[in-house]
Amino acid sequence: MTAAARSVAERVEHRPDWIEHLASLTDPDWRSAEWDPSTGVFTADPTNPLTKVFECQVAGCDGWSAHSIALCSGCRKRRVKFAGTDEEFYATERPRPRKDLVTRFTEDLSMLAPAVRAELIFGIQQRDHDQIVFAPMVLRRLLASFPDDLASLLDLPDGFAAALTPSMAGLLRGVLGQIRRAHAPLQGIDPTAGDVWDSALVGLTAGPNRQYRAMSGTIDFRPVRQAWLRRIVQDYGRFIRPPAATLRRIVGSFVIASDVLAARGIGDDPSTVGMADMTAVVEGFSRTTGPAGRPHSTSHRIGLLGFWRRALEFSRLAGLMDDIPTTFAMDPRHHKITRVPLREDEIGRAIPEAVIAQLDRNMHLLRTGSRFHVAGWAADDIGEMYCVIYALTRDTGRRPNEVVSLHRDCLQFVDGSPTLIWDNHKRRRLGRRLPIHASTADIITGWQQRRAALPQLQHTQDWLFPGLGSRTRETAGHVTAQHFLSKVFRAWIDRIEEPFIAGTGPSGQPRVISKDSITAYGLRHAYAQRHADNGTPIDVLRELMDHRSVETTMGYYTITLTRKQQAINAVASLRIDRHGNPDPVDDAVAYQRQSVSIPFGNCIEPSNVKAGGQHCPIRYQCSGCGFYRPDPSYLTAIDEHITSLRSDLEISTAADNADWVLTNLRQQIDSFTSVADRMRAAMTTLPTSQQEAIHLASDVLRRARAAEPLPLTVINRTGP
Repeated sequence: MTAAARSVAERVEHRPDWIEHLASLTDPDWRSAEWDPSTGVFTADPTNPLTKVFECQVAGCDGWSAHSIALCSGCRKRRVKFAGTDEEFYATERPRPRKDLVTRFTEDLSMLAPAVRAELIFGIQQRDHDQIVFAPMVLRRLLASFPDDLASLLDLPDGFAAALTPSMAGLLRGVLGQIRRAHAPLQGIDPTAGDVWDSALVGLTAGPNRQYRAMSGTIDFRPVRQAWLRRIVQDYGRFIRPPAATLRRIVGSFVIASDVLAARGIGDDPSTVGMADMTAVVEGFSRTTGPAGRPHSTSHRIGLLGFWRRALEFSRLAGLMDDIPTTFAMDPRHHKITRVPLREDEIGRAIPEAVIAQLDRNMHLLRTGSRFHVAGWAADDIGEMYCVIYALTRDTGRRPNEVVSLHRDCLQFVDGSPTLIWDNHKRRRLGRRLPIHASTADIITGWQQRRAALPQLQHTQDWLFPGLGSRTRETAGHVTAQHFLSKVFRAWIDRIEEPFIAGTGPSGQPRVISKDSITAYGLRHAYAQRHADNGTPIDVLRELMDHRSVETTMGYYTITLTRKQQAINAVASLRIDRHGNPDPVDDAVAYQRQSVSIPFGNCIEPSNVKAGGQHCPIRYQCSGCGFYRPDPSYLTAIDEHITSLRSDLEISTAADNADWVLTNLRQQIDSFTSVADRMRAAMTTLPTSQQEAIHLASDVLRRARAAEPLPLTVINRTGP
């Protein structure tokens, strides 16, 4: 018990207006269908989503269950002995009705002191406002655990909750938080007066996405060394009242600044701080590390700096920093952390295809990993839902929060082709469309049919993946991304015992990657990498990823200089001329200096190299040019161009075009085919290991070129 709570407990019996005060804060019309204030009787209504009572699903049974498996305790015991199926049990069993759903708060029956009764009713009402489910059966057990002479809940001794079940302790903790906060004004207690704030006593919400009030935890300002800096962040907390989780991050940003200022000799006298100190603070944010000493990501550092900046800007405008020199301020042009594009090898987000194949082989562990039941849904049903979430994240490249929030009618067919309708929550662009494969559409259709056959949960009918609620909160909306990421996906990865192998290392040994590097968001990067490796143009991938800026998409194409040079060295020895004669290059530097990339190979014509490939005198009829120098990394583009030329030839023939047009197309087809055949023939003479290395190097170079503007847009006329 905190000092504030103990002070209340010591004086509660000497404040006769405490019960009257609670009565003034209590809603007399609260749950009128269940609560009778005149008799002190609460009769639970199973149809109320905020009452954790469920009607027994057995035919003819008037019993109820405090759990979401939808069988009363008597029927659960009988089901164990019943030899038939669930359907037979539900249809044939006829147990006697269960006792009523009454919880009595009256003094003569429950022996509750007036203050305890008033405190419980007030606390439960306040939890109702926070949409926290009330479990009458848990309250009954809690009432039975109270000492007979308990005058107020605030008199409970320290450690009392330790002997309770988690559900009982959670209910008591929540009610205590509400009544302590209600009594603080009567005591003249300011819960924000000290350097350690009780989140529940202050009345902060739990987090940005958890709009119920925090029931536990503290905000500790003591690590902020300078008194004036500590006062600024405390005043900010008093004025803004951000969620507890957000305020902790804000305090964390002030701790970083405090450490930097202390290292510069800045103590409790703020009169000397200025622009140079602010510059040092910003530099401090750019070097932050985690508890284990591992550097924070750029995004995390930018986020911390944002908390610091917003708190200072508000405090300055609100007059909370009038005694601080105005030179201690941030200049947005200079005081920022530059987001340096991470190299592909450093990002580590894209899950390798070999690892995805391992995940696919272990989906049975995801399907059977759930031990949760809810209103007619078996654990296997919930496990299947998680498998579908994983499969759609893998196949569509959508962010996890975009997958879990898909609507039940998210699948549409346009001209017979399946299209996914989804919402880009990050950029607030709703109703987006994404072409998907038929196999992915089959996954969605299969789950839609299975979901339709399952009992429909309250407030979840619109969602493809309904939220399953928790012990204290009703089922509502859809599965949250946080639940899937932290409680489902991560647990699944941990259950897979085999090592994750991502290819081979430099000396040929298997390259094992850590489980920590396998994230659900990495499936989005893998989706982008698959398209990039397959030569998808960057503007097309930008549309598929729903990026506004092509620079954002560029991050998925990034190739390290070292890796690119290694790839060039692998293919440069197989470079040929237009006749198919070998024309190898000694090193990557010469390869890049002497040539320019064009759609179907490299060009070494000096004026075209100087113009970056924009000065071709024969309009990219490359196979007829003496300066044409293709290598195996262009085979895919050459094959696609040959297909396009053949399509053009068919169209031209049908249109009765001139012979010279048809002759030109036939000659281009023959010459490009000859070039491709000669390169493939040369590769077949190499050892298998070297052929594999060339294939990998070609993928790297195609991906690197996809991020570079080409002088010609190649249109495949055979497709849409």
